[in-house]
Amino acid sequence: MTITTTPVRPVDPAPAGTAPRHLRARSVARAEWIKLRSVRSTWWTLAAMAVLTVGIAAIAGATIPGRWASMSALDRLTFDPTHVSLQGLLFSELVIGVLGVLVMSAEYGTGTIRATLAGVPDRPLVLAAKAGVFAAVALVVGEVLSFVAFFVGQTLLTSPATHATLGEPGVLRAVVGGGLVVAVLGLLALGLATVIRHTAGAITAFVGLLLVLPIVIQALPTSINQAIGKFLPLNISDTMITVHHSALASPALSPWAGFAVLCAYAAVALGAGGWLLTHRDA
Repeated sequence: MTITTTPVRPVDPAPAGTAPRHLRARSVARAEWIKLRSVRSTWWTLAAMAVLTVGIAAIAGATIPGRWASMSALDRLTFDPTHVSLQGLLFSELVIGVLGVLVMSAEYGTGTIRATLAGVPDRPLVLAAKAGVFAAVALVVGEVLSFVAFFVGQTLLTSPATHATLGEPGVLRAVVGGGLVVAVLGLLALGLATVIRHTAGAITAFVGLLLVLPIVIQALPTSINQAIGKFLPLNISDTMITVHHSALASPALSPWAGFAVLCAYAAVALGAGGWLLTHRDA
């Protein structure tokens, strides 16, 4: 009996370091997640966000009913219970910005960025993994804190003060939007850190953009202030968590238009950081 065999061409082993990109991306993202969760400062930062955001909502909700009778008729008419419960998100935005800066700048400060880039020479992939992992964490934390702050604040905001429910027009958008703004501002801070590479400098730039620039713009003539002010991150954030827009002090973009502008800021910062990351030494 004769057996006929067909020769099988051997498959050359894949060269080292040429794993499919989606597998490499998954591995790099997993490594970035390990870095983020294994640092104590991450958990202290998130704890500070929770205490400040929910604490301010609780304080405001508990004290406003006692002051309701002394408020003017205009203040009662324009009262925005949703905004009152979510105003503590400003501190979450500052804190998440600090964490976003540390995600990148801490590696430059300790010199471990060299090991990271030696292990993953694809520098845009490193930045994308850092941004993706951090954005996921910031979004989940931001949304959870936004909803918790809203429910805590509205529970304590008893009669005679008015309160809001998620079913009312604009309320769910404001609560969800608050968490979205937290995540995007964190990405903006990460982009600034990628450009600047120094922790103190990047935090200063972020705080200046968020808090100092509005004060500078406020000192300009009214026409210029109103034209520029609506594009500032702080004003966009305030608009997003506001339901009764008649209570806003100055003209503003619509909530989602402002959010699109904020996303553009973060994209520009990350894009500039990615370009610099690939064109200069670690």
